[in-house]
Amino acid sequence: MKSPSEQSSPDRSATPALDSAIVLDHSRLAWQAEGARFNAFGKSLRRRHGGRIQRVSIDAGFTCPNVDGAVTTGGCNFCDNRSFSPSRRVRLQRVADQLSEQIGRVQKRYNDVRGYIAYFQPATNTYAPIEQLREIFDLALHSDDRIVGLAVGTRPDCVPDSVLDLLQELAVDHDVSLEFGMQTVHDESLEWMNRAHTHADMINAIDRSRGRGFECCSHIILGVPREDHAMMMESAVEIGRLGFDAIKLHNLYSVRGTPLGEEVLAGKIQMMKREDYVRTVVDFLERIPPEVIVERVSGDAPPNYLIEPKWCADKQNIRREIEAEFDRRDSRQGDHFVPPEVPPMQRPRPDDATPESIRNRIDTRGRLPVLKMQ
Repeated sequence: MKSPSEQSSPDRSATPALDSAIVLDHSRLAWQAEGARFNAFGKSLRRRHGGRIQRVSIDAGFTCPNVDGAVTTGGCNFCDNRSFSPSRRVRLQRVADQLSEQIGRVQKRYNDVRGYIAYFQPATNTYAPIEQLREIFDLALHSDDRIVGLAVGTRPDCVPDSVLDLLQELAVDHDVSLEFGMQTVHDESLEWMNRAHTHADMINAIDRSRGRGFECCSHIILGVPREDHAMMMESAVEIGRLGFDAIKLHNLYSVRGTPLGEEVLAGKIQMMKREDYVRTVVDFLERIPPEVIVERVSGDAPPNYLIEPKWCADKQNIRREIEAEFDRRDSRQGDHFVPPEVPPMQRPRPDDATPESIRNRIDTRGRLPVLKMQ
């Protein structure tokens, strides 16, 4: 059965480049009219820009407030940035040089790239003095004419209104995506991760971010110890309740040199099984709004870092298995979505609840010499 959203949602993303039958079918979203099972990121970018758009990862040298002591120390228990981003595994270069090198690599791999998104990926990429953030984001956006947008990974407690105002300004002329490490709605899980923020921080951040002209994306981790299926589905429901535009799903995986990795090696924690993960992803996507863009359905790490689960290195087949599970059920993203009683755009915008220790590092301190500007 189709959800009310699928029956009546306008086709916001169809373009003249698409088949005319799709363009004329205004009763469905473009991905539905194309016969897809979920609203995949790559095709969404193609519709928006008329061709292939590639993200290129940038490491500007940011740190995190749960590393430097602003809220705690130690970092997330699963985190070794070298396992998340190739840039952390080499000598850190200036932002412009990173972009130039990565664009060159992409061009050798693909001959049909229409544009690039500069993706500030490792660590917390809004955790620096606001004027320095402006400088480094401007540098990335204007270092190459083919860069069409900016993606910024951050934490929900690191976006004071000054940062949101800056991103809103940049979004006037560029695609801008603000990626929040929400991870889960459950505070006990956030505490286990050593995130040093609560879900209330996420609610405050998204309610201040929504409707500013940039995309709001949520990162969710599935397979957190002591989270059962029902708890993971509560995180799915929250995506629609809070009105996120996009989502990235990650399986919890363990890498060497982290607290989580040590517990996995000691046999204290088991990672989610492959077949359970595939079913859980489909359950999750069935419960989020059909218009939400699905930017990722699994995560992995380089073989020399990865401990478990080994199956997460097989990303292409994991995606095929997720699509096959949709086919088996004959279901689609949003089939079990229940609209919230209060539509997200009607939620009131709250006061800025950014912790003072973090706000002082963004709004009042001087320049950080560690950032790789010029």
